[in-house]
Amino acid sequence: MLVKINNLSYIYNPNTPFEKKALDNINLQIDEGDFIGLIGHTGSGKSTLVQHLNGIMKSTSGSIIVDGINIYDKDANLREIRQKVGLVFQYPEHQLFEETVYKDIAFGPKNLGLKDEELKQRVKSSMELVGLDYDTLKDRSPFELSGGQKRRVAIAGVIAMKPKLLILDEPTAGLDPSGRDEILDEIRKLYLKEGITIILVSHSMEDVAKLSNRILVMHEGKIIINDETREVFKKASELEEIGLGIPQITSFMREFKSKGNDVRDDILTVEEAKEEILKYLRRNKNA
Repeated sequence: MLVKINNLSYIYNPNTPFEKKALDNINLQIDEGDFIGLIGHTGSGKSTLVQHLNGIMKSTSGSIIVDGINIYDKDANLREIRQKVGLVFQYPEHQLFEETVYKDIAFGPKNLGLKDEELKQRVKSSMELVGLDYDTLKDRSPFELSGGQKRRVAIAGVIAMKPKLLILDEPTAGLDPSGRDEILDEIRKLYLKEGITIILVSHSMEDVAKLSNRILVMHEGKIIINDETREVFKKASELEEIGLGIPQITSFMREFKSKGNDVRDDILTVEEAKEEILKYLRRNKNA
């Protein structure tokens, strides 16, 4: 178990006319190796929840245990917690500030007091993990790069801290389709290669279906569904009740099956749909 959340609640503007309960008695366990998709409408509590995990926000009540440490203990080292839990905000490129890509990625690890050689290895490794060529880009200004490259620099800066848990809050927001696909592909490679625990906050059902092995659905400050990805998207009616949906390809396969075609209707990706339809066509051809 990497993270344990017990009875976590958070109230904005308490004891004022603007009081709002953003998190309502959250209980959650995150295990090492999880790839969690966190979905829900704007205002459901997604970003508020993830900002609690490394102590950026402090709960109104409840506790959070990260790697065996209660982050609210008076002697808890929040700097150490933030090394373990790396958070990449929406539009992280807006937080780039150094004159070169190398210096920007090295900023966090340098503050850990690492020696030059280890610092170089951290920067080089993290750049490679997000698909950035070290020799070509290390001396470039981050502000000269494309939107997708800037975002990968920002993610590399967090990875260079070697977190146990990486949280990505809408990592594809505002990118064109090409940049979006690049980021998602690099996130998948990072998970497969490093085995790092990831929480992906997203509005895209397609993205979480393709990448995550478990999904949390938030609504009005509560986690209302917590299950394996395929099981969550079987609950189409429950998702629709709160204004969410299922991946388009899943919807298509359900409609296709409803026409009397003998196919699986728990398909999550285009690749799975292609394979299932080809199987269906071969069966019919041999019948």
